Amino acid sequence: MLTSLSIKNYALIEDINISLQSGFTIITGETGAGKSIMLGALGLLLGDRADFGSIRDAGKKCVIEGTFSISNYKLENFFRKEDLDYEKQSIVRREILPSGKSRAFINDTPVKVTALQKLGDYLIDIHSQHETLSLGNSEYQFNVIDTIAKNESVILQYKKELKDYKALLQRFEQLKEEQSQAAKEYDYNIFLLNELEEAHLKDGMLEELEERYEELNNVEELTENLGAAVNLLQQEEIGSLDNLKVIRAHLAKIAQYSNSYENFHERVQSVIIELDDLEAEMTNALDRIEANPEELEVVNQKLQVIYNLQKKHNAENIQELLEIMKSLQEQVSVTENAETSLKEIQEAIREQEVKLVKIASTLHDNRKKIIPAFIEQTEQILSELGMPNARLDISLEQGKEFLTNGRDKLEWYLAANKGGSFKEIKKAASGGELSRIMLAVKSILAAQSKLPTIIFDEIDTGVSGEIAKKMGEILQKMGNNMQVIAITHLPQIAGKGATHFKIFKEDNEIATQTKIVQLEENERIEELALMLGGNTKSDSAIAHARALLN
Repeated sequence: MLTSLSIKNYALIEDINISLQSGFTIITGETGAGKSIMLGALGLLLGDRADFGSIRDAGKKCVIEGTFSISNYKLENFFRKEDLDYEKQSIVRREILPSGKSRAFINDTPVKVTALQKLGDYLIDIHSQHETLSLGNSEYQFNVIDTIAKNESVILQYKKELKDYKALLQRFEQLKEEQSQAAKEYDYNIFLLNELEEAHLKDGMLEELEERYEELNNVEELTENLGAAVNLLQQEEIGSLDNLKVIRAHLAKIAQYSNSYENFHERVQSVIIELDDLEAEMTNALDRIEANPEELEVVNQKLQVIYNLQKKHNAENIQELLEIMKSLQEQVSVTENAETSLKEIQEAIREQEVKLVKIASTLHDNRKKIIPAFIEQTEQILSELGMPNARLDISLEQGKEFLTNGRDKLEWYLAANKGGSFKEIKKAASGGELSRIMLAVKSILAAQSKLPTIIFDEIDTGVSGEIAKKMGEILQKMGNNMQVIAITHLPQIAGKGATHFKIFKEDNEIATQTKIVQLEENERIEELALMLGGNTKSDSAIAHARALLN
């Protein structure tokens, strides 16, 4: 529960610090005194968006700090998961700096605002006046029923499976679109692929063909020049080899006289060996050269095919053509295997639907099981609150569509008066009746959720007199099991609080400030008398205030 709250430099608040107790606490004050400011500060502590404009003195930082006693609420796992130090008395702090930057801390460890929001869900429920109107909202109605039915883990599982299901549907539609587009291009892709495959392309092929083409296209020139070179090597007496052999014989005679001469002899010998090999290879090459117009035509045709393919596909080389061919094979394969791929996804979708149906049925059964008892409890509380003839009906129907929280359609109906017909609750109930219904719902939820603290902002809107007294008794009863804080204008409710704070404005020489004080017994009597008749001097008002307080 919230044990202390400190607010500095926020809106009209310069510096306030209050200690809070368990049970039922009352906060009163005139309209505009600053009760909404208190709630705004608490909202920041629970992760609401920070507004630099809410800083009182723009040159100083705004600090809101709350101390929470959490030893009874099994939050160790939350702190471990968030990598935070667990303390039985945990301190949550929010700061808005003059620069406009916002910072958040839990037990002096910097955290993101989302961490405050998560922790806040375990600590405080702030009921605003606006929330009463949400009774007619389907999402809120589901939240109430699911909280009582303890459906939280089932809903989390359902949402996970629903996410996977939607991903499969999206993939199915995407695949259909891809295949539709591929089908349109299939014939053309097959044509391009056949062209490439018929060319029997492989790495280095173009260079080999170009070289062979040059040989076949220049037979005469090759024969003439290569033959002449061979003759110059082979001719007796004047041939290069014969001359080198004569040189070698001369050098052999003097090689013994020095290392230099021996080196000359060896080098000439090496040249002769190399020229012998060269002459043999050139002779073989010359023997292979022959005019072959048919092969030349074939090579030329192959080259033209490759050149045309390069031009058509804007490819620089054979490797790029091979990559294009691979891509075309994949595109064609997608089209040819389209039916198989679609069937596989459709089967996965059907399996996911089976999972969702099963989980949705569990949600439906859990909801259906608790609705009668919830209706009975609500009607009983409404009877205590001056609506003895009110009847609540909850329609729960399971459809076929997968919604965000199952397949159910839920609607609350109310017959407020005896003999009246059931209508949607938002149309059947007045403002005061909505307040009473909301209090009934909140009191039931409080027993289920085990939340440490609940704050009501004018839950008494639209009620007065004896009904207000009954509302106060219910709030007081809720305070036996949790910390209940109520902001109220009604003395019948204010008199039921174990602790009473008053918010008021005070002017000094510089500015107006909002302050809050805890009232002692005599001060409470005066405050209640003011709330009753506006005159603390009236004996009847004082007596009535004492009676309410007692």
